[in-house]
Amino acid sequence: MTAAAARATGIVIAAGGYVSSEQASLRPTGRARPTVSLQLKIPVAVYQPTLSRLATGLGTQTSLTEHAQDVTQEVADVASLVSSAQAAITQLQALLRRAGSVSDLLSVQDQINTQESSLEALQAQQRALSRETSYATVSVSLVSRPHRAARRPARRRHGFVAGLAGGWRALRVTVSAVLTGVGAVLPFAVVAAAAAAAGMAGRRRLVRLLRRGSGPTAAD
Repeated sequence: MTAAAARATGIVIAAGGYVSSEQASLRPTGRARPTVSLQLKIPVAVYQPTLSRLATGLGTQTSLTEHAQDVTQEVADVASLVSSAQAAITQLQALLRRAGSVSDLLSVQDQINTQESSLEALQAQQRALSRETSYATVSVSLVSRPHRAARRPARRRHGFVAGLAGGWRALRVTVSAVLTGVGAVLPFAVVAAAAAAAGMAGRRRLVRLLRRGSGPTAAD
């Protein structure tokens, strides 16, 4: 998990980007799997090849979602506000030089301070928009594979109980083998018994016929 996150960071830095945020859950509770979430900033000029390297170099990709946001109008609006604030400060500084009283000086200076604070906020927003138009944001979620517990070999037991259990198992195997053999031979034994019974009945009938044929005959 951490190795995959390090590879993702290396790929992005090599492309001229950077990691803007990182969150890790390496020891979750329950059945949850360890995860690492990265937010990557990639230069727009190398976005597609860098995305391809991330997709093939970190593991098995399960999903991908892309969307684009048009900030052209917002960039133009902020640039216009920055120019207006700068012009207002220039006018106030000229007015400050012509102020005659202390109260006028303080009033003009307060307005200058307010305009300068507004200008700083606008310039910070302008820099943020510049980064958004120069870098693409990629959010990567790395999830570890399910852990498969290794099967432990069965422990051998010793002593009287173990011997008794082994003997009982051997007896069951022997009885099962004997019953299997008896079941296999039984149909043939039934047929042989029926044939023997039929033969004996025929022999007895033949003997009776012979005895009748050899009885005493009348004298001439």
